[in-house]
Amino acid sequence: MATRARPTSLRERASVASRVVLAAGGGYGIAALATALLSLTLPLARPEAVAVATLVSFLLMPAIAVAVFAMRSLRRAALSLAGVALVLGGLLGLAMRGAP
Repeated sequence: MATRARPTSLRERASVASRVVLAAGGGYGIAALATALLSLTLPLARPEAVAVATLVSFLLMPAIAVAVFAMRSLRRAALSLAGVALVLGGLLGLAMRGAP
């Protein structure tokens, strides 16, 4: 006998919507920071470094989305992404000082 699924609450829907926004925005931001950092720091010719960094970002963004949905709380996911973004931003700032 089939059981009826319980209706989802507004709180559950808001949690999923928040995770979608965090995964999309945070994934894009971190992928962009990582791409810029790798483009400057990879020991390749500039066009090849940019191409490799862009390919890495295509792997990074969905991995971040999976991580956001795998974390137990939305707060932990947001703080984790913020921490990663701060580290990447700091490293990018350092890398840009030495860029030609």
